[in-house]
Amino acid sequence: MRLPLAAIIILFVASILTDFYIWLDIRQGRSRNRWAWSNAYAISSLILWIFLGVTVALPRRDLDGGIYAVMWMLTSYLSIYIPKFVYCIFSILGRIPLIFRGRRWLWMNYAGAFIGIICFALVWHGILYTRTHPQHVNVTLNSERIPDSFDGYRIVHISDLHLGTWNNNTGFVSEFVTSINNMKPDLIVFTGDIVNQKSDEIKPFLNILSRLEAADGVYSILGNHDYGDYVDWPSKSAKEENLEKLKEYQKEAGWKMLNNDHDFIVRSNGQKRDSIAIIGVENWGEPPFARYGDLGAAYPNENGKGLRDNNFKILLTHNPEHWVRQVRKNTNIDLSLSGHTHAWQMSLDAFGRRFSPSSFRYPTWGGFYTENGIGEIEDFGNPVTTGGLERSLDHPSLYVNIGAGEVGMPFRILDSNPEITIITLKKK
Repeated sequence: MRLPLAAIIILFVASILTDFYIWLDIRQGRSRNRWAWSNAYAISSLILWIFLGVTVALPRRDLDGGIYAVMWMLTSYLSIYIPKFVYCIFSILGRIPLIFRGRRWLWMNYAGAFIGIICFALVWHGILYTRTHPQHVNVTLNSERIPDSFDGYRIVHISDLHLGTWNNNTGFVSEFVTSINNMKPDLIVFTGDIVNQKSDEIKPFLNILSRLEAADGVYSILGNHDYGDYVDWPSKSAKEENLEKLKEYQKEAGWKMLNNDHDFIVRSNGQKRDSIAIIGVENWGEPPFARYGDLGAAYPNENGKGLRDNNFKILLTHNPEHWVRQVRKNTNIDLSLSGHTHAWQMSLDAFGRRFSPSSFRYPTWGGFYTENGIGEIEDFGNPVTTGGLERSLDHPSLYVNIGAGEVGMPFRILDSNPEITIITLKKK
């Protein structure tokens, strides 16, 4: 987790200005004890500033520091200051009539305080409840290209576990694995970011992850956090060793990694043997994320057609931008599966629509998307509120899972619960 210097300075300045404004508001109030209240507020604010200073000073990128303590301290700090920011915005708006020699709208202060309390409650509800209650999303996809033997084939798609966020607390991950196994899937796929920083974050969870069961096994790929790019390593070899350990841990768990590679899943239907291709690329990142993915190497042009052959193909690629910028334009890959966005751990389902602030950064931030044949992306959103989604794979399509873990802030707000996607393939 990176805390850029500019962001730290902005946070400090914003906190000080906010507290100074609220302190003045208390002093100018009508309470008989306003002086005592303002002094008490000043002392509490000073304590919080010291708390923020300690949080910023803690190591975040060194080999032994980790981000667990920083993450929780920063989240606790912001859970207090976000409501303060909200109050200040409303209070300042309430002073606008004073410009025109009117009377201050004091009701705006009460409105700001009320909404600030709601913000505080939402953050802590996201910490204490939402992040530990997964949502199961059912998606049925129809295509003439699906082989007969794979009619009704069930794939569980999970992503972004970020195990370091849980430290040594294995309870949620254990229940998550049990929930997946109860679905009796034919295949389980994981689309990257199993850790936050270092491969050793997997160790407390290794036995639990090895319990995942599917008829055709568990396939996984790497995400941007899995490479150790957010740690200051003593040497290049130490970083490379960390990545090799991460791969070895997943192998110990019985997972098969597809690092710019592919595999064929074969099933028989009487005398006929059918197959589908599972392709996995390393992280294909746009700046500031590094680009390791190589789709051409993952599925070579062995038969003269390569990524436009007649095989039904499923691509595992961590970053959905890979599909937006390359896959949908240059291949006939039927279905791509991604994660990465987390929906920024904030989303809202309302009036049949779904919104997340991550949509300002990623056009494909969560749910089902398809290429409509004329170069435009159709957004069918996340089918959580409708109980499921059924669509045809007439053109290259993408499903983005909003992840199971968190990074940066250990909360999931409103409708951004950890996601388990159950994809059923249907022969059209």
